[in-house]
Amino acid sequence: MEIINLGENNSILNQFVAELRDIHIQKDRLRFRRNIERAGEIMAYEISKRFDWHMEKVESPLGIADMRLPQQDVVVGTILRAGLPFHQGFLNYLDHAGNAFVSAYRKYKDRLNFDIHIEYIASPRIEGKTLIITDPMLATGSSMELAYEALLTKGQPKHIHVASIIASRQAVEYIKEKMPTEKTTVWLAAVDEQLDDHSYIVPGLGDAGDLAFGEKE
Repeated sequence: MEIINLGENNSILNQFVAELRDIHIQKDRLRFRRNIERAGEIMAYEISKRFDWHMEKVESPLGIADMRLPQQDVVVGTILRAGLPFHQGFLNYLDHAGNAFVSAYRKYKDRLNFDIHIEYIASPRIEGKTLIITDPMLATGSSMELAYEALLTKGQPKHIHVASIIASRQAVEYIKEKMPTEKTTVWLAAVDEQLDDHSYIVPGLGDAGDLAFGEKE
């Protein structure tokens, strides 16, 4: 399994992640959502380099151009609700992709302990396709694993790209254990070393869903 941390290289992506973390800037919900979206756009561009490509002739008003074009059936799957602006970023660049949505939530047993529950799935067939599963925060990795298992009811993908903006070290190790090693690539913008007692990433950025859409009851 290949783990790619785009944040290890100097690029504008690091500025977007810094603004997502910043306690003053992140209070602007519109900017917060847009920065998540922009991170998705950058990751979509980077992931597209791994697609299969072919030559195709394209007619312009003045002649015929030989163009290298992607030859890939792609499905972008997203874990709701924090994943919505991230998903939009991917769609801005991969506009021919199919779309899958998985609703996952934490059901608390008490103040510190919870289980992840899948409530809803809407997806096309993914058999033989490239599946990109997106979630801006990869805290424990459990939601990603359950979302992947839910999507497998729609077929076996050819390759899986796991995309997240910030992941904990624990989640990265968990995904390496639970996802198929031979056909999974993990894309990240940052890896943080700790989780707190509530399984939030430290330093992380807080609750991405609440910051993007407001607090939930």
